[in-house]
This record gives sequence, structure tokens and C-alpha cells, in this order.
Amino acid sequence: MSETILKVENISKQYRLGLVGTGTISHDLNRWWYKVRGKEDPYLRIGETNDRGTKANSDYVWALKDINFEVKQGEVLGIIGKNGAGKSTLLKILSRVTLPTTGEIKTKGRIASLLEVGTGFHREMTGRENIYLNGAILGMTKKEITSKIDEIIDFSGCERYIDTPVKRYSSGMTVRLAFAVAAFLEPEILVVDEVLAVGDAEFQKKAIGKMQDISRGQGRTVLFVSHNMVAVKNLCTRVIVLKDGEVLGMGETENMIKLYLNDLSMKPQDQLAKSKFLSFVSMQSILGNNTLKIGEDFHLSITFKETVHGQFDYFYVAIEDDMSRRVLSVGTHLDNNFHDKFHFSKKLNCVIPKLCLVKGIYRVLVAIGTSAPFENKEVIENALSFEVVDDNFFENGVSLEKGQGVLITKVKWNLC
Repeated sequence: MSETILKVENISKQYRLGLVGTGTISHDLNRWWYKVRGKEDPYLRIGETNDRGTKANSDYVWALKDINFEVKQGEVLGIIGKNGAGKSTLLKILSRVTLPTTGEIKTKGRIASLLEVGTGFHREMTGRENIYLNGAILGMTKKEITSKIDEIIDFSGCERYIDTPVKRYSSGMTVRLAFAVAAFLEPEILVVDEVLAVGDAEFQKKAIGKMQDISRGQGRTVLFVSHNMVAVKNLCTRVIVLKDGEVLGMGETENMIKLYLNDLSMKPQDQLAKSKFLSFVSMQSILGNNTLKIGEDFHLSITFKETVHGQFDYFYVAIEDDMSRRVLSVGTHLDNNFHDKFHFSKKLNCVIPKLCLVKGIYRVLVAIGTSAPFENKEVIENALSFEVVDDNFFENGVSLEKGQGVLITKVKWNLC
């Protein structure tokens, strides 16, 4: 087995809301008095979990609470969770940008971090100078950096601007160069936050390929934070799910992504309870219980509240799979034969004939708005969820699973 290269033991991080440090001299004196007497910090016994959506009842909050895990050499560990779950705080602690309140981190080798756009770059220095600066911070000699600099510049795609001050770079160029520096200067552990989302599709593909090469080919470790579940699934060997500063789950990538998405999605009835304009969304199917057979007509019914009457002239429906990928979009504004306004009726029916999706769980997003100007007035991301089941669609017992596409159809074959 690969040796453990990173070990996190009981890491917690506490902040005082609205203030820097402890906030008062009395609190600082109290902490000092407990410390000289060899006793535990009294403020570590208080504080709330980091739920950003609730009103605080305490001055203290735990951004992280009792985090424990180990990472093996060559492993790609994904860290996922909602905004405010503690992902960036954890990476900053691992990168020694900030210290934990409690706990201990044990590492072997150098850590290179890419936490946000421009991290570690001096804006007045050129791209080339920043490469040498970052290499020196990582403990590399000038000779070692020089031997890698051509590869770094080529991978970043910033050769024309490499001798221009970084302050004149776009955010995408800055991320390209920063990632190239972090990846090619051979740290034992590469820490990458959500910054890759700033790059274009071509660079994201290159970056993910490079991280795969780093872990599989060179045996180095990668910690990867992203809201892109497709990237997490393709790259990570194991995933940690954080929620409100605590570990919700840890394990095999696909199972943890499902856990995260299930936790992320509010129940449809909870979503509709907050709606200003919709009171009910339902579907009809042969099997009932929000279960659809492959190839069955998809019937959706939407009931509007009184506040809708006369205000809106289009309605939009999208279907997303369990990886939050949109697989189908329809809308009344796309149909030239649909001239009714919503003030003529309290209910709208949508029928998608012969919906052929591979079996799995899907969610329905709905939106209501105006077409002049075109604007969504309300979007409900999880108005409904349903399951597609295979009732011998191909009539031969063969079934397609997720990963073999999203749409499914029968094909006519002829030998010529």
C-alpha cells in the first residue's frame, strides 16, 4: 500500500462573528489566564455549527469541527460541499495560510496551493519573475526552476505576456500561469480550489489531464475542491463531503457525489413553499409514484397562484440528471402556436411525448418570466424529482445504465 503523505487529526477552526480576533480585551485576558494555568481555552466550549442560512445565537462559530482523514501518496482526494461548508478554510489550513484552532496536521514533502485567482503572485512583477518567486517559496533552487520554466510557459499559454506585469493579466491568464507553476514545480501535494472554473473549457481539460498525470504517472497527491461534479467524478479516487463545517461522508467517489446532491437538493415541497407564483407541480405516469417508464409520455401539471395573473407570458421546464447536467429544455416561448397568457388559466399542462432517458433519478427545474424583455422572474431548481425505470424497453432483456449516455432510442439496422 502507498504510504500516508497527509494526516489530519481533530482539526477545528473557530471564528468570532463580525470581529477580528477575539474582539474584546476581556476575552483576550481570559484566554491568557486560562493558558498560564494550563487549562483549556474557555471559548472552545461554545459556538455554533457553520450554517450560513440561520441567524446566529452565539458570537462564535465553528468553520470546521473535528475533521479527521488520511491521504495516501498518489491519491486524488475530492472535497465537496455547499458554499460555506468549510472547504476553502480546510485548504487554507492545509496550506498553512491560517492556523487551526485545535488539532494537528502531519505532512511529508512540499505543498503547492492554488486557492484563488492570483494567490502568491506579486502583481507588479512579470509572469516570469513570479514563476521564480513561487519556486523559491516552494524551496526550489534557481537551477531547478530554470529547467522547468519552458514547460511552465508552454502549458500556461501565456508566452506572449510572460514578461508583462501580472497586474495586466486577465483572471483566466492568471489562473493558467498559477496552475502551471503549481503543477510543474513538483510538489509532493498539490492543493487546488475552485479556481479552475475561471479558465476556459480547453484549459480545464488540460488542467484535469495534468492532475491525472501528476497522481497516476508521477505518484504525487492532489486535493481537489470543485462544484463541477463531472470533473470530481473523472478525477478523484475518493471524496469527502463537508456540511456546515463537519464531515457528512467520506468514501467512494460516486457514492459521495450522490450523498452531496441528495443533501443539496431541498425536497420539492420545501422549494414550492417558498415560491411566490407556483402552488403545485405534479406529474402523471402509468406506474405512478413519480416513476416513469422509458419511452412513456411525460405529463407535467403546474398550478399558479393568483399573483401570476397578467404578469407573465412564458413558462420554462428543464430536466437534469443526478449529476446536475441538463439533459432537456422546453418552454412555451419556443412554441409559435402557444399564444395563451397565464392570466387566462390557473393551470398549465406540459406533455413531452415518448421521453427516452436511461434509467436513473432526474430532477425538474421550472422557471416563469417575461419575454419582452426576456427575463426569469422565478426559478425553482428542484420543483419535482422522478425516477426512470426500464420495463424491457429493447424487448430483449438488455438494459443501458448511466455512463452509456443519457438519451436512449431504438435504431433500425440494415445490412447492405
